[in-house]
Amino acid sequence: MSGGGRAWYKGRMIRASAPGSFMLFGEHAVLHGKRALVCAASARLTVTLSPRADRHVTIGSVLGRHEMTLDAPVPSEPFRFVLASLAREAASLPGGFDLRIESEFPSTVGLGSSAAVTVASLAAFAAHAGRTPSREALVRIARDVIRGVQGAGSGADAAASVFGGVVAYRADPLAIRRIAQAPPVTLVYAGYKTPTPEVIRRVEASRAAMPAVFNAVYEAMNRVAEEATAAVEQANWTRVGALMNVAQGLMDAIGVSDATLSGLVHALRADPAVLGAKISGSGLGDCVVALGRPSRLDPERKEIAVSVGAEGLVVETVA
Repeated sequence: MSGGGRAWYKGRMIRASAPGSFMLFGEHAVLHGKRALVCAASARLTVTLSPRADRHVTIGSVLGRHEMTLDAPVPSEPFRFVLASLAREAASLPGGFDLRIESEFPSTVGLGSSAAVTVASLAAFAAHAGRTPSREALVRIARDVIRGVQGAGSGADAAASVFGGVVAYRADPLAIRRIAQAPPVTLVYAGYKTPTPEVIRRVEASRAAMPAVFNAVYEAMNRVAEEATAAVEQANWTRVGALMNVAQGLMDAIGVSDATLSGLVHALRADPAVLGAKISGSGLGDCVVALGRPSRLDPERKEIAVSVGAEGLVVETVA
């Protein structure tokens, strides 16, 4: 993907592919203007747009099929992020289309599927309209879409989907910096997931009751993320692992680490090949990320077979 001034495609069919993502540092604090470190995943989500001569729109994926027209949009819960993205772009589109969504990871696993499908859809719609927003502009638009759908969102996962690799991120004021180094990580799924908006509501309710305490925790998260960014840049993995352990304590302090997650974290840390482990994401389920490759991962634990993905958004013509 490039900046403005050059069309993404010169053909009929458009394919936009974006990576999933996972948080390394800064969960929850990033919603309050603090720094975070987020990684693109090697698993990707792809949308393929085939233009139509009429105003009809079809959207299909493993979640189902949805039909409507550009002039009479119809809501659909499984495709709410795609439809919110379309609502921003519909007036500029030359006609309808068939959109197919394919993902290398299930939406039930927290790898930023909402951000990935939002980024890929926005990019495909822009290409269909003959426009090429800059990477930063696309992050801003995707962040607005995500906030509009779920009520809150930092945009960190969208930044990872757009830029790829490891991204040092701050939402307000927006700051995005890609880091060349990629930490060796292992992701393990807890087996369940509490929806991110619900976790955010719970944390914000606790923060409202103890604002000074939570603000102090978020300041600590910010400092940890800053130090971790420097350590990742230096490939100082021992330091990164130690900071992950500190970050896990801060996640526990705001109430998003339950017994299952804590058990996973401590089991991973007990492995001599693991340098550190913590929750990845909003918490109360979902994933734990470990730094290093465990030598004896419990077979009952579901590993998510991804690594840090170097490539961000890719938009191309399909013959």
